Amino acid sequence: MPGTRGVLLVAHTGRPVAIDVARDIGTRLLDAGLAVDVLAEEADELAVPGSRVVAAEEAGAGREVAIVVGGDGSILRGAELTRPHGTALLGVNLGHVGFLAEAEPDALPAMVDKIVGQHYTVEERMTVDVEVSHLGGRVAAGGWALNEASVEKAARSRMLEVVVEIDGRPLSRWGCDGVVCATPTGSTAYNFSAGGPIVWPEVSALLLVPISAHALFARPMVASPDSVLAVELLPSSPASGILWCDGRRQLDLAPGARVEVRRGHRPVRLARLHQAPFTDRLVAKFGLPVNGWRGTRPYPGSDASTVSEPGGDRA
Repeated sequence: MPGTRGVLLVAHTGRPVAIDVARDIGTRLLDAGLAVDVLAEEADELAVPGSRVVAAEEAGAGREVAIVVGGDGSILRGAELTRPHGTALLGVNLGHVGFLAEAEPDALPAMVDKIVGQHYTVEERMTVDVEVSHLGGRVAAGGWALNEASVEKAARSRMLEVVVEIDGRPLSRWGCDGVVCATPTGSTAYNFSAGGPIVWPEVSALLLVPISAHALFARPMVASPDSVLAVELLPSSPASGILWCDGRRQLDLAPGARVEVRRGHRPVRLARLHQAPFTDRLVAKFGLPVNGWRGTRPYPGSDASTVSEPGGDRA
């Protein structure tokens, strides 16, 4: 109905607990007078009475927020659906770490109250746009990512031979398993696992991390958000490669392929229910020991387990 406030509800339907949590959220929102949309592919599993079924291409259009129930992988899927419409995402964490998630299943009533009362903020997260070209410069494909674009070897038994370029100038040549080009949001995901730095979300930057490079100079690097990162597979590379965007969308890369990564033209919008610093999120998600801290600002608890701020994995 035109003018009706509403949300999009997305869930990891392969997990029964996600279905139960999503159905509970949908029922609470409908009881509060909000409209609820569900994807056509999930409607039978979720079975939320009174919800509206929508196709993937219109998911989130005209809705205040999209609530995604699952891990960070499910939230990345939600970003694919809602980014074209600028709809804010709010994740309910059922994954392992859940850096992109904002709420936990045991706090559903409070979460629904905040959505109904519009007591949340929205922040924009930087994305990357990706372009792939063949030898001779012919553009083969394009894509985008919220966390990272990674160039990886296609076969376990062979290394990639790549040359890395930043801002139109060659940086180094590596024999490696791959290269990760990440955003600050993705710094706690694949970038972190590959040994890259954690970057606070409000910092604008592009991160470049080689994976298992056979070289003396193969350190993680932080470049300007206006830089253009490029990874070229040498024509003589003994292995072909695969481009992964957020670990969800892939493209085969033949020797000679060139991958360019730059700041995305369209951000992803995340809904936030809490205003706690990112430092508190790190402590809570990684279980970092902070016992004995003698700072001057009040801390939520004496150790990481008591931090109240809720929360990359690809689950």
